[in-house]
Amino acid sequence: MTQQHALKDQTLQPHEVQTILLIASRILSYPEAIDEMVETISESIDEQIDDPELKKELTRATQPLFVLPARDLRELYVNTFDLKSKLGLYLTAHEFGDSPKRGAALIKLQKIVNQTGFEREGEELADYIPMLLELLAVAPELREDTRLYRRLAVAMQFMIDNIAMENPYGEILRVLTRHIFPEPTEEDIKEIEFNREEADLEELPFPMMYQ
Repeated sequence: MTQQHALKDQTLQPHEVQTILLIASRILSYPEAIDEMVETISESIDEQIDDPELKKELTRATQPLFVLPARDLRELYVNTFDLKSKLGLYLTAHEFGDSPKRGAALIKLQKIVNQTGFEREGEELADYIPMLLELLAVAPELREDTRLYRRLAVAMQFMIDNIAMENPYGEILRVLTRHIFPEPTEEDIKEIEFNREEADLEELPFPMMYQ
């Protein structure tokens, strides 16, 4: 299928799609160089987004995070995306829990990443959602992969369903579902529910490491 079928908001220009994905990737990554992140994202919204309403929407989605003190933002991030919660940032964990199928899915994702020539930074697994968002941003050919879009769409919807309404991280997830990822079909959701096993997150050998 083509990008036309994969991308939800057909009014977006390609550079706007890329910008939204990169902003979401940065927001959903651990907040380290916060001042640099705020400056980069603010400039991206101002310079790369053409639609005035979308500019406002992205500003509303990011500013509540940007005004938090650095320590509070980091604490909020860790508490929100802790692996023990239903908001973990690993795609195959949402899909398979601790099923043995997760290992095979990780290998397939790693192969997709390698084929694009994308150079990963850090030691995160190939299913780390912020990395996959960045990958979709810089590898336009993957934005034609409706299967990967659907998988991420289900994960995003699952996270939105489980994040507290007052949590400011929720809005960037909602931006992604409004503009980038298609609404999950009943079939997609049932497939995930069928594959997922209840994960004993205490025993997962993939801890998030923060410094």
